[in-house]
Amino acid sequence: MSFAPSAPSADNSRRVFLKRTLAASATVALLGNLPRLAQAEPLTQRYPDPLIKVLDDSFLDLRLFNASVERLATGLRWAEGPVWVGDGRYLLVSDIPNNRIMRWDEVTDSLSVYRENSNFSNGMCRDRQGRLLVCEGSTTSSEGRRITRTEHNASITVLADSFDGKPFNSPNDIVCKRDGSIWFSDPPFQTGNNYEGHKVTPTQPHGVYRIDGDNGQVSRVIDDLNGPNGLCFSPDEKTLYVVEGRAKPNRIIWAISVNDDGTLGTRRKHIEGLDYAAIDGMKCDESGNLWCGWGGNGDPKADLEKLDGVRVFNPEGKAIGHISLPERCPNLCFGGREGNRLFMAGSHSIYGLFVNTRGATFT
Repeated sequence: MSFAPSAPSADNSRRVFLKRTLAASATVALLGNLPRLAQAEPLTQRYPDPLIKVLDDSFLDLRLFNASVERLATGLRWAEGPVWVGDGRYLLVSDIPNNRIMRWDEVTDSLSVYRENSNFSNGMCRDRQGRLLVCEGSTTSSEGRRITRTEHNASITVLADSFDGKPFNSPNDIVCKRDGSIWFSDPPFQTGNNYEGHKVTPTQPHGVYRIDGDNGQVSRVIDDLNGPNGLCFSPDEKTLYVVEGRAKPNRIIWAISVNDDGTLGTRRKHIEGLDYAAIDGMKCDESGNLWCGWGGNGDPKADLEKLDGVRVFNPEGKAIGHISLPERCPNLCFGGREGNRLFMAGSHSIYGLFVNTRGATFT
């Protein structure tokens, strides 16, 4: 004897429908909470990227044929001082007028606030123990115009806030040498307005300082440049490159020999910013090439379409390449898993480009 299956009741049908609907909703909610994977957003679709300009055939060895300039994030007012944090796979960038440090995450491709009220932070780097070093360019309340170190537990240590009893002007760029010494520039750039800080009267000469890695003693190593700005060392650390940001008639990168005792020796003009170029921050790659933040210096005759971006020079100071951006590039750094990704802080945006070299400090 056989029996035909009975038809499901209306109540059973409703229960099955509700269970399936709830399960589908839970799946959608779960997927919605997953981090968004990073996606490339190239400025152009062509290979080789026409924005990567070869000025000398030697630059072909540094350019990757199938790598594009990518915009990673935007919405900043003046991006500066990028530093890569490899153990966290994120980039930190100062957004000076907004008085904050921003964090771009490589995994989720997201931009978030890392630190509010950053004392109008400018240049940043990491020391030999991986701690964040920050140039605080102005005051938020009673703090600022100092060099700080963020400890592994997130507490803040003040490394220097004055010299000879007088406060610094507005610490701008910073580098850490292998011996643990910390070098930073101190022009008056953030003292002249209430946009990137607060108007104050500078009391120090335009200077470059060194903090001893052993005893923390601060010494002034340069006091005769007009607006010292970007700093970086050659791969062997025997040469310190310094941008003179207010040199006349053109900005200059000086190459200065570094003595074993931390003092500076002979100085020579290495690169001049011709055609109304504004040189800002810079980094050295492992072969000694200089990758320089580039743009117009404010002169109305400047051709911004040709200037804005990154200009690359070989160790002899010859321009060999240019990466064009739709905005001026104040500063840059190398990062990524292999140290071969160039991160460029534009005026309002963050850009990235994979290159066929590594930063000089990659280990």
